[in-house]
Amino acid sequence: MAGRYDVIVVGSGFGGAVTACRLAQAGRKVAVLERGREWSPADYPRAPSDAWLWDNDRPQACNGWIDLRNFGDMSVVQGAGVGGGSLIYANIFVEAEPFAFESGWPADITFEMLRPHYAETGRMLGVQELPDGQLSERFRLMREGAEKIGVRDRFRKLPMAVTFDADWTYDLPDAHGPHHSKIWTNPQGQQQGTCIHCGNCDIGCQVRAKNTLDLNYLAAARQAGAEIHANHIVRSLVPIADEGFLLQVERIEDGRLVPVDLEADRVVLAAGSLGSTELLLRCRDEYRTMAGLSKRLGHGWCSNGDFLTPALYRDREICPTRGPTITCAIDFLDGSESGNRFFVEDGGFPDVLGNSVEEAAATLSRANPGLAELFVKAGTTARGRNALSRLMPWFGQAVDMPDGTFSLKRPWWKPWGEKRLHLDWPFQRSEAAIQGLSDMHDKLSRATGGIPIEPFTWSMLRNLITPHPLGGCNMADSPEQGVVDSRGRVFGQPGLYVADGSIVPRALGLNPSRTIAALAEHIAAAIIAE
Repeated sequence: MAGRYDVIVVGSGFGGAVTACRLAQAGRKVAVLERGREWSPADYPRAPSDAWLWDNDRPQACNGWIDLRNFGDMSVVQGAGVGGGSLIYANIFVEAEPFAFESGWPADITFEMLRPHYAETGRMLGVQELPDGQLSERFRLMREGAEKIGVRDRFRKLPMAVTFDADWTYDLPDAHGPHHSKIWTNPQGQQQGTCIHCGNCDIGCQVRAKNTLDLNYLAAARQAGAEIHANHIVRSLVPIADEGFLLQVERIEDGRLVPVDLEADRVVLAAGSLGSTELLLRCRDEYRTMAGLSKRLGHGWCSNGDFLTPALYRDREICPTRGPTITCAIDFLDGSESGNRFFVEDGGFPDVLGNSVEEAAATLSRANPGLAELFVKAGTTARGRNALSRLMPWFGQAVDMPDGTFSLKRPWWKPWGEKRLHLDWPFQRSEAAIQGLSDMHDKLSRATGGIPIEPFTWSMLRNLITPHPLGGCNMADSPEQGVVDSRGRVFGQPGLYVADGSIVPRALGLNPSRTIAALAEHIAAAIIAE
């Protein structure tokens, strides 16, 4: 690993993968530093003993698939690995709607400006919609619900970063078996498969039908000469007068954290809403290496209004563990529901029990084929008798208020310890929009014969969990309003950029991955032009 680069990109999600690809293709010497592992289908977590969790306090010992952070009233779920959030997201790659750019953004950022970048990101991730011959039970239920409450015109399929085979159907024998996945080679030379509706989108698609960033943008970046280094955690940035930046890094190696120093002319932070915000807060308030950063750093955070309502059906098989995790939506983002804007989606989740049995069978097959066969039969029985098969996870996002604030504080139970990232999230101004989404879940459930169960974590505690954190390093026209300008340049720090969800200054009300990627295309083009 070389010590000096033209550009170092911190993070490999939708912002980092795009900027690394475009800058490498423009001839820059680029390194990508990713805190998590480089995963392959053979490594995806399946069994209970696998590497499921990332521990931010002990990454050298616990560096798994999902990073779950609890901030009291709000929890955040993030991916950890080469490909960032694309590893765990639900494949939905949808454009934001024009209303989302009417306020809160720099004057230069408009829907029309982003339109060609939206198109390019869709091409790179090979977006498709669910084929008519592969409609899941959840899809049919959503469509029926829209019809029964009189909003059929608001129902639509969603664009997904998934490759489908038109010949696959639920009627095939052993329909979800990997032998039904057709092998193909993508434009970046990566071997992939086609979707078999196995339901494992969020925990790693074993047939590679999910077009994660490691298979397209990052693969293209590597082809253009970019270096991608997994297991590298950036701890601090130190500006070097007129010469770029020193990055103080820790590499996870054999259960240890090994210090590494690197230098770059330019740095692009793409560590996500939490990662980029925390790194800059530490540089400003703890290490004192960037005292000139905006006072708005850490402000303007929102959860994008993510909410899930489970509903039970007595006489209807929903099979939420089968099919792509999300496939369709009922769009209320026009504010027609008492001024509240939200986006109802179908939800799914992986069959963790069935996966564990199959994993055990695969391990046993090498030593005891007979016992392995018994495990396979047990797994088939477990899937067929799944107690959750009549559960519908109504999902969605709402336009909540960007009034959360990140700071560094010592936890009350450890006042002498290291300061940690702390979030103040007042729910009051977001309550109406989120409750509006919950009420619509209730209405759709009852219209289709279901029994909705509003989570007590919301109804009693006003607590939420989000996989779509936005803000913290907000994009703005001035440092009095935000942290970066319309080209992603950090105010007061020439050569430093941010290109991830932390720059999105308001809720979009739908899945934000494509907007983050489009903004990164815009920022990368601006860096190249400079």
